[in-house]
Amino acid sequence: MSITAQGAADLFRQEPARFLDVGVGEVAYRTIGSGPDVLFVHGWPVSGATFRTLLPHLADHVTCHVIDLPGTGSSRFAADTPLSIENHIHSVRSTLDLLDLDDVAVVGHDSGGMIARHAVAGDHRLRALGLIDTEQSTGLSRKFKSFIAGRRIPGFGAALGWVAGRPRMRRNPLVLGDAFADRSLLDGEFDEFFLQPLHRSREHRDAAIRLLRSFDYRFVRELAELHRRIDVPVQLVWGEHDRFFPVRWAEEMVADFRDARLEVIAGAGLFAHEERPAEVARALLPVLTATR
Repeated sequence: MSITAQGAADLFRQEPARFLDVGVGEVAYRTIGSGPDVLFVHGWPVSGATFRTLLPHLADHVTCHVIDLPGTGSSRFAADTPLSIENHIHSVRSTLDLLDLDDVAVVGHDSGGMIARHAVAGDHRLRALGLIDTEQSTGLSRKFKSFIAGRRIPGFGAALGWVAGRPRMRRNPLVLGDAFADRSLLDGEFDEFFLQPLHRSREHRDAAIRLLRSFDYRFVRELAELHRRIDVPVQLVWGEHDRFFPVRWAEEMVADFRDARLEVIAGAGLFAHEERPAEVARALLPVLTATR
């Protein structure tokens, strides 16, 4: 089932056909493609729409199950919905249960890769794992720590929303500029799907800050042990210029897994799949389509 880049973007401009009640809000659920099942787990502060760039390259080969976790995108949540990393882990597990996916590959990007590992390590349903620019067992970089340092300061959310709506300011390396090798990609669809909601919607902005404040370093400290429990093929895909999760640490992390390999994407940053989607898809497809 083919889909164009325009069609993939439009998929996220429409109301999803289904919502999944995971007990801590309702996950927005979209599916496209045919073939082996693959669940996509997004990071912060984006939604499932970040994978729109990959869908045209994957939909002919795999069935793509794309979710918006509670508090993001088209998901349903309230001001008192308990939004946290822990509950996102629960939401991914519940999604697998509700969709009855018993032979599935999982792809996670950024904090979605960390959430996915906590959710599926040791799960007999897991066929393969794809990790794109995500937290590493080595620890957290100074860049990452400095970015989240202000999360508990009063007014941090309002400041983030204000900056998100100002193209010149958000390109500053101290803000979001280092997320892309090509900073112009902070405009266009990335702005539409992720930055404008932060800028214009207090509901989505507050949800993003609540999730950020729930980040606990223990989730990173536990990764090495989780990696030892993952006995399926793992494909790591990394942007050459990722300033948040250094590629040299990704090279070290390969040894954590029983069966893992790393593909470095030249000319890309933290959002390698948005900058070089065809190359990222080529790196992922062999492991996503392989039989158990």
